[in-house]
Amino acid sequence: MSEKQDRFNVKAARNRAGVADALQHAPEDQATTAPETLSRAFPGGLPDPARPVLLAGPTASGKSALALALARAQGRAVVNADALQVYGMWRVLTARPSRSETDAVTHLLYGHVGREPYSVGHWLRELAKVLQAHPNPVIIGGTGLYFMALTEGLAPIPPVPTDVRAESDARLASEGARALLAELDAATAARIDPLNPARIQRAWEVLRATGRGLADWQADTPPPLLPASDAAAAVVMMPERAWLAARIETRFAAMLEGGALAEVRAALPHWYPAAPWARAIGAPELVAHLRGEVTLQAASAAAIVATRQYAKRQRTWFSRRMKTWQRVDPA
Repeated sequence: MSEKQDRFNVKAARNRAGVADALQHAPEDQATTAPETLSRAFPGGLPDPARPVLLAGPTASGKSALALALARAQGRAVVNADALQVYGMWRVLTARPSRSETDAVTHLLYGHVGREPYSVGHWLRELAKVLQAHPNPVIIGGTGLYFMALTEGLAPIPPVPTDVRAESDARLASEGARALLAELDAATAARIDPLNPARIQRAWEVLRATGRGLADWQADTPPPLLPASDAAAAVVMMPERAWLAARIETRFAAMLEGGALAEVRAALPHWYPAAPWARAIGAPELVAHLRGEVTLQAASAAAIVATRQYAKRQRTWFSRRMKTWQRVDPA
């Protein structure tokens, strides 16, 4: 597809009144009405309104609709626990809450980071301050590591030096994640997800910078900020695969209509594939299209496949690491 056709498509989308706001969350909002969403998630009644609620789930599983319904019903704030929704440049592409939703309910730790480094440690420190002002939020997201750090504690690992980060970026690009995985200590390699390059890279950097494996550091983890047992409810959305796959496809089409391509075009001058913000699902595929390497149709298809693969990894993480959390099927 030509650049002229791209401009036409984006302009047409913008000219439809409210399209970004209306379409961005259409798949989320149409799943169920608010009462049905709440009764399905909390069949025994709403959770204690004085304590936080933890809400995890794979992408496109209906978390936002449930969080918003609960926040409205109980006067809670909604706090982000998604590693990519913190970045300001990705409102549409990461399906951040719409402006109408953020106007209706307080939303925190969304879109407040530029292109600077941001880690689970940054998030945890910011969340500690949020909990002082909002002791009963809905903490919602799809980043399992954030929830584990919150409920199990975070190891006091020193910051990785910039030269080590540069070395790992170069090796990841030239040799792939398997090469880094092969150099990890046995204890860390045994517990890490071999299909998650970001986690492998992080573990390699820790070993390279400190001489200690990530598993060894984790053994010295201090008490958690919020054990899952102290929350009013700990819920993980676990939809059926076919249902989720259909929603992912529908949502990506809505994202394109809502301005995802324009977001990626604005980020293109700063594009650096190894940067954490560049890992937004769909961004690399749309970058390839904007560079003339693939058609928009091919880029969309690749982004949908990547999103489904990501959702599969999320489901696997939640199944293994959140065995005591309440399962909810949103379908």
